[in-house]
Amino acid sequence: MKIKKIGILTSGGDCSGLNAAIRAVFKRASNHYGIEVYGIIEGTVGLLERPLNYIKLTEDLCGVDMLMKGGTMLGTINKGDPFKFPMKDGTFKDRSFEIVEGYKELGLDGLIAIGGDGSMKIIEKITSLGNIPFIGIPKTIDNDVAFTDFSIGYMTALDVAIQNIQRIHDTALSHRRVMIVECMGRDVGHIALGAGIAGGADVILIPEIPYDMKNVADKILEVYKSGRKYAVIVCAEAAFPKGGEQYFSATIDNTKKYGGVAYKIGAEIEKLTSIETRVTVLGHTQRGGSPVVIDRLMASAFGVKAVDLLCSGANGRVVGWRSGKVIDISLEEVVKSYAPVDVKGDLVATAKGLGISFGE
Repeated sequence: MKIKKIGILTSGGDCSGLNAAIRAVFKRASNHYGIEVYGIIEGTVGLLERPLNYIKLTEDLCGVDMLMKGGTMLGTINKGDPFKFPMKDGTFKDRSFEIVEGYKELGLDGLIAIGGDGSMKIIEKITSLGNIPFIGIPKTIDNDVAFTDFSIGYMTALDVAIQNIQRIHDTALSHRRVMIVECMGRDVGHIALGAGIAGGADVILIPEIPYDMKNVADKILEVYKSGRKYAVIVCAEAAFPKGGEQYFSATIDNTKKYGGVAYKIGAEIEKLTSIETRVTVLGHTQRGGSPVVIDRLMASAFGVKAVDLLCSGANGRVVGWRSGKVIDISLEEVVKSYAPVDVKGDLVATAKGLGISFGE
């Protein structure tokens, strides 16, 4: 079947590099294959709405400025599982078939979705249900999509974290304080680990290595005894103590949300060391801003590869980045796994070799 029209959507949390990937998909599809590209607004929700919510992508919309813009021109959403969609009356309804109907109503011959592991799991079920030709592009600042070295957005989020940690060093030295920087990452510690090493942290706390608060305090005291009267801790939002649980902050709709564990850690450090401690939660600053070079390069390469795969007849594949090369992996395999920090890997070994404590 000759492909004439394809759809593209972004799903899950936003990050830098999404627009660059959208642009690459449009450029490759339109200029090389003569395919029309339709952007679905707010992920699969655009296919649920009646009338359908979409835009036809054009050269004017996909200019060079798209490479540099953070966020996503199509909008995204990380709530509302279509297999258990929340209705206004408080009930839940399976609306997945409506997405398939929307896809068919738009007359699409294939779908490309840019998403993280959660989005991929949902889209795998939808595309299987509707027999929809599908190629996935991995994006997440958490960098936990399996079988790819990096996902779109991770490197920019890491760069934002490092820049802030550098600034924290200045104020920590000036006031002789312990400074804690909390990074996003959901239930993995990739951002905290990378930023902690590159940002010169004394302690890194990640969920893959539960910490002992006494050991964290001992490391801080060791730093002060060495003559340096300040210390920097980088913690992942899902870090937790040995024998303890992850910390979730309260939300309006009573859903679990990471964020704020650094305040608990800070209070305990002050109690154990009597050293003044301050906390900086980076939060959504890590999601925004102009993408760094590697995110622009990967997003562009992923977009081109995704279109080529779709036009070659491939289906149910996810592109990835491995050892500097663009690869593709089975969607089925990707959704079965995820990629936490390898506690026996080179980066953890590097941190320990530099004298950084994980509070073990």
